[in-house]
This record gives sequence, structure tokens and C-alpha cells, in this order.
Amino acid sequence: MAELTFWTGTMDAGKSTLALQTNHNHAVRGRVGRIYVCQDRTGPAVLTSRLGLSHDAIEVDEDFDFWDHVVDALTHGSRIDYIICDESQFYTPAQIEQLAKVVDELQIDVFCFGILTDFRTRLFPGSARLVELADRTEVLQVEALCWCGRRATHNARTENGVMVTEGEVIVVGDVDDAVTEPAEVAYEVLCRQHHRTGMTTSRAREHGRIPAEPLPFP
Repeated sequence: MAELTFWTGTMDAGKSTLALQTNHNHAVRGRVGRIYVCQDRTGPAVLTSRLGLSHDAIEVDEDFDFWDHVVDALTHGSRIDYIICDESQFYTPAQIEQLAKVVDELQIDVFCFGILTDFRTRLFPGSARLVELADRTEVLQVEALCWCGRRATHNARTENGVMVTEGEVIVVGDVDDAVTEPAEVAYEVLCRQHHRTGMTTSRAREHGRIPAEPLPFP
């Protein structure tokens, strides 16, 4: 039986890498799939991983209809055994329901990858609907780390290194590089304590909580 599976984790936990690996594993066994993505950090119509891997994809906007798209492809002779959906937190609840219908009515496996909550610690509507409808919800076992070394559980948006809790829900960006100067707008993963207090890597460095430069080792 086909399944709707939701793989979730914080930013920097390897979701896109797993999406690409899942596609590879199925493709080498002769299965034919399609990859969909919404607002990838590198641009439209491509699925990318921070490890440097990438794959062409179909861009999903708010008007995209998965049911119509898949049925049209099948009607015109295409074969689809599985579907990969990255950045699924940005999909609308209606689109998640369309994916569930694809699984139930067409017996096509759907693998969704995305984060649960936004920078305000609120559930994304698409992710919430996935939790409600998915046959399985799996948490990635690769743990992203807060600057303090604890497991990161929250996604923070930063402006010039300072955490913000207001603004547009969707602003595409990447995880900030803690070694370089903070970007104007970026994201950072933090443990609950440091998300609650707004203690980003930049602020922790300013307060002497972590060294400004990596410690020298012989």
C-alpha cells in the first residue's frame, strides 16, 4: 500500500540531503519519480543540499494542484511510482490534502520533507496538515546543534545577528555561517533556552560566551 510520509527536523538537520538520497534509492531500483520543491534557498525548480548535491525539480506555487498535475501526467502516458516533496512546510493545507488523495486514489508513494515550526515557534499550516494526515511522521535522527552544543530544536530568524520574532512568515534564507560576520537576514538553529532568550551566536560571542575565533590546536 502506498503511504504519505512526513520527514521533519530543524533547519540544518539534513532534510534535503535525505530527500535526494530517497530519490536515488528508489531510482536505482527502477522506480520512476517526480521531485517537487517550494522556494528552495538557491532558487526555483531545483532541490539542493548544503552538502553540494542538487537535482532538477518542479516548482510549487500557491496555485499548483498536485492532483490535476499528476492525473494529467498519467493520462498522457507518464509513469509515476513515487513523489518527493521538499520544503513542504510552504505548501498550502489544500495541497497537502491533494497529496493524500494521490496516495489513496492513485497508490503513489509520497515523501514529504520540511520543518514543523517557523521562527515564531508556530506550526506552518502545511506542516500542521501533514501531521494530521500523514501515515507516518518521522523525526530526522541527525541532530542540528545550537551554538552551546545542545540539540537545536527551534529555528530563529536573525537580522544582523539579532533574533527577530515579527515579520513576514516566509522569508527565504539559509542557515547563517557562525564563523563569518552575520548576514543581514539569515536563520540560525537554537536550543529552546537560547531561542527563548534570543541568545544567538553573534550575541553569545559579544557577551564572551564563545570565543571570537576558533581555539588553536597543535
